[in-house]
Amino acid sequence: MSSKTEIKEAARARRHRRVRARVSGTPERPRLNVFRSLTNIYAQVIDDVAGRTLVSASTVDKEIAAQVAGKKKTEAAKIVGQVLAERAKSVGIQKVVFDRGGYQYQGRVAALAEGAREGGLEF
Repeated sequence: MSSKTEIKEAARARRHRRVRARVSGTPERPRLNVFRSLTNIYAQVIDDVAGRTLVSASTVDKEIAAQVAGKKKTEAAKIVGQVLAERAKSVGIQKVVFDRGGYQYQGRVAALAEGAREGGLEF
């Protein structure tokens, strides 16, 4: 018998596969992927053609962890989005395709996207 957590994670994986069938990152417009765990949030800008991560940011990064210490998870996600946008712009990335990773576009995922938009990324 599967636990409730396993069932929810399997459903998220199915949703993510369905989204990934349509969303793919190119060198001109890479994919901004989001993964959230219970305590942290991770974001990567990925070129799917080359199969490599161009830039990444998360609440685990030392410089970001210092900024988000003591803040709520949604506030931390917004900061991660802003830092990711700064890093992407420094590499020359302006436009991305947003991949919410099978999560609902609300809460921390929406806050990260909002932070990335404020940082200057277009999607």
